[in-house]
Amino acid sequence: MSSSVSSASVPADAAAVTALNADERARILAKAALFSPPSPVTADGRRDIVGLSREELTEILVEIGEKPFRTKQLWHWIYHQGVTDFSLMSSIAKPLQQKLAEKFVIARPLATTVQTSQDETRKFLFRFRDGQEAETVYIPDRREDRGAVCISSQVGCTLSCTFCHTGTQKLVRNLGAAEIVGQFMAARDSYGEWPSPKGDTPRLLSTIVLMGMGEPLYNYENVAKAMRIIMDGEGIGLSRRRITLSTSGVVPLMDRCGDELGINLAVSLHAVRNDLRDEIVPLNRKYPIEEVLAACRRYPAASNARRITFEYIMLRGVNDSEADARELVRLISDIPAKVNLIPFNPWPGSDYRPSTREQQNRFAEIVMNAGFASPIRTPRGRDILAACGQLKTASERARNGHSS
Repeated sequence: MSSSVSSASVPADAAAVTALNADERARILAKAALFSPPSPVTADGRRDIVGLSREELTEILVEIGEKPFRTKQLWHWIYHQGVTDFSLMSSIAKPLQQKLAEKFVIARPLATTVQTSQDETRKFLFRFRDGQEAETVYIPDRREDRGAVCISSQVGCTLSCTFCHTGTQKLVRNLGAAEIVGQFMAARDSYGEWPSPKGDTPRLLSTIVLMGMGEPLYNYENVAKAMRIIMDGEGIGLSRRRITLSTSGVVPLMDRCGDELGINLAVSLHAVRNDLRDEIVPLNRKYPIEEVLAACRRYPAASNARRITFEYIMLRGVNDSEADARELVRLISDIPAKVNLIPFNPWPGSDYRPSTREQQNRFAEIVMNAGFASPIRTPRGRDILAACGQLKTASERARNGHSS
């Protein structure tokens, strides 16, 4: 295996590593602030209260003369019942309903386009308050009465992975916690998945994957805040075991995500040599394979019951050889893991081709024989450009002369 980092370049002292990571985290978060989301205040001067933590919600209620216990009431109506109209909050007296409506809104991103694929995958183009847009995809699981909502964390992307259509759209800004939570809530609206009086509401939207537009760890603060809201047991109440964050390997924040959120981790690996990964996943020049895998070994939630997922795009003649498969097995041999093999999804302007089915099967066989689950992902939503690596907002395509 080739390596762009020698062992001599890695600090041997654990305290030095911790200090280095702390400095790096600070730089990442300072840079993220430059791409901050818009103000939560609407054009008519009211405050959007979606995306606030419990403490923040309590604070603004106290500011208007209300008791802290109102937080629990509002939280229930907003995140458990999915109500967007204060007048429907039956446990709150009408004078307070009116007072809240004068000062606050419970907003959702606007779905300007909704497309449903032949395989029932549904893609939403959401427009936010400042006119920026991002895409969200719901992927049903036909084998079970459930499915995953693929959520975006940024408008555009900063990583420029060469095989990814989304990566050709430059980063515009981070999404705020309200915009991240709002994607899931709007998807629930679309499927009528808020509790019914009879308690017989289905639960099709059962999992979240942070695999949409953007690198979630480059927007960590907003992503973490949104996931805490979603995991809150008195609201949406989604278990951390049903949330997966996908990263290309922002090593310092992988550690923080594991310590603070403990959600499932998926790593976009896509190559087993640093020279190749430098080319197709440019972030590798900053955090090479060795550092990414070391962070995976440290990840607190990693266990045989909750394995780290390695995502591996299958590019014909680039990274799909039997030698690549054997090296992948060697690299992850001591990590509780599974490997998702992803057929390349073509998009306009790309020079890559998908691996042949025969080569995909041979690659999967080598990984599986080494004891790692290695399913070949079935492409979903290709006909509406909703498959892995294909997300790119309609407005951006229109500006570049492409149609969806």
